[in-house]
Amino acid sequence: MEARYFLVYLTFLAMSSYMAYATDPTQLQDFCVAVNDPNSELFVNGLLCKNPMDAKPEDFFKDGLDKPGDTNNRVQSAVTLVSALQLPGLNTLGISLARIDYAPYGLNPPHTHPRASEILTVIEGTLYVGFVTSNLANGDNKLFTKVLNKGDVFVFPQGLIHFQFNIGKYPAIAIAGLSSQNPGTVTIANAVFGADPPINVDVLSKAFQLDEHIVKMLQSKF
Repeated sequence: MEARYFLVYLTFLAMSSYMAYATDPTQLQDFCVAVNDPNSELFVNGLLCKNPMDAKPEDFFKDGLDKPGDTNNRVQSAVTLVSALQLPGLNTLGISLARIDYAPYGLNPPHTHPRASEILTVIEGTLYVGFVTSNLANGDNKLFTKVLNKGDVFVFPQGLIHFQFNIGKYPAIAIAGLSSQNPGTVTIANAVFGADPPINVDVLSKAFQLDEHIVKMLQSKF
């Protein structure tokens, strides 16, 4: 009897081990088109690694994040990303960082990170932040919002549309940690109205319930 229970235990353990490892790695690009050609170019899921014996402290260091980004743009915000491209030692570690600067009433517009969750800390200023859920069972999309002050922290789940808006009269600064070395950013308005080539006007008119002239006007802005 004990031997039988032991065999069941071993079978369960083997199945658990299989389930634990039988998953895909997180992608680090929007897509990777399969090609059955050994002579074709190779694109890896990340960056190539140098010999560990050749690594030096500078590979794990970056300065300059104390300098504000240029917020002189139409949304009056600037994101300074620190990923594996700017800090080689981040490669394969699955994390990245960003400084976000907001002019008074500046906006980091609705966007998503397809490959990362984000944790945001306010360094200076007051931000109105929020995210929207994916489609719920009843078809709704629930909005979660909060006003953040200096020292406050807020989390944006992976892939969900989110934003930050400086509601103060003075510049604001935030630091964001991201759970991917290449989180990706899809800014909703830019992607929808600024796609190249443009999305068909009839599609956008019906999707947003807008007159086609308004859609064309929005597309001209991007």
